[in-house]
Amino acid sequence: MPKLAIDGGEPVRSTLLPYGRQTIDDADVAAVTETLRSDWLTTGPKVAEFEKALAAVAGTSDAVAVSTGTAALHAAMYALGVSPGDEVLVTTMTFAASANGAAFLGATPVFVDVDPDTLLIDPREVEARITPRTKAVVAVDYAGQPCDYDALESITRKHGLALVDDACHAIGGSCRGRPVGSLALLNAFSFHPVKHVATGEGGAVTTSDAELARRLRLFRNHGITTDFRERAVQGAFAYEMVDLGYNYRLSDIQCALGISQLAKLPASVLRRQAIARQYDEAFHKISAAKPLAVRSEVSHAYHLYVIRLDLDSLTADRAAIFRALRAEGIGVNVHYLPVHLHPYYQNKFGTRRGLCPVAEAAYERILSLPMFPAMTDDDVGDVVEAVDKVISQYHR
Repeated sequence: MPKLAIDGGEPVRSTLLPYGRQTIDDADVAAVTETLRSDWLTTGPKVAEFEKALAAVAGTSDAVAVSTGTAALHAAMYALGVSPGDEVLVTTMTFAASANGAAFLGATPVFVDVDPDTLLIDPREVEARITPRTKAVVAVDYAGQPCDYDALESITRKHGLALVDDACHAIGGSCRGRPVGSLALLNAFSFHPVKHVATGEGGAVTTSDAELARRLRLFRNHGITTDFRERAVQGAFAYEMVDLGYNYRLSDIQCALGISQLAKLPASVLRRQAIARQYDEAFHKISAAKPLAVRSEVSHAYHLYVIRLDLDSLTADRAAIFRALRAEGIGVNVHYLPVHLHPYYQNKFGTRRGLCPVAEAAYERILSLPMFPAMTDDDVGDVVEAVDKVISQYHR
């Protein structure tokens, strides 16, 4: 049995393979350069062009570009009128921003446990946690897999609640033929470099509700009813701030990159799915490292590829496996510490261990493997080799 790199052996890779990274080509650079040489660096025509292209991908009438995925979630909560005294149900197996949007507006995030096989929000747990104060439900398409929106829509409709899709992992995916971005009343995206579409930083909300789109645009621009370009086209100077908003605008430079990146989205998703199939086949033979289940009738966009370790068959915990794989040159990561276990939420809202036992147990066992479209088949082979090497070393 080969000696592990962490114990002084030869690593599988001499340079670290990251868990995710952007892919920027000459067309992306040219698009940004063209905008840099234009008259508009922000609040210009590229913003509307990007929004139109994104709405087409999402299958909605409107897309509203904002500065980050976090801003998208914040704006979605504002558009729904979330305020102090409200509760917003949100899965705990996610990045903190999914809950922070409600907290920013003085509402109380109420954390919901997940399905043990997929780690997606459990609709049964959603219904169990609804109270008279509940205003909205935030589902998260964890790792790129759409949630059970048929069940979630049925629950939210029955109780008169708004349904929000945190789709930051899942652009390019679909559920029962419906594209991600149209699965909920409001759908939030992120364009961080490790996501499918990169704008540096960036985000957006898609919707087919014109009034919600108007409120989103108001919120991203200080609560002011028009932006600079609109006033320039109208030959006007006067504007009014009618509510307290934020400067959450996305620049034309970033939108130019986003337009170019969107054109490559279908190929990106196909490559991610091909990598996932290679992983699936390999981990079918490694009993102590199993991928998450994939729901039927969904197209998984694979922002992440997550395996779950069978710790009962191993002599090491997840932290030791993590360190050993990093030593082999594989940039594994962990997504996520359940949000209700973060100190802020424990101190501010009194959340405690035991609130979401399925997510808590999963957190101790999951690892995210490298997943990005520029990976070669050899890269995938290195990941599989390293996982097999480490698991074999620590197998009981």
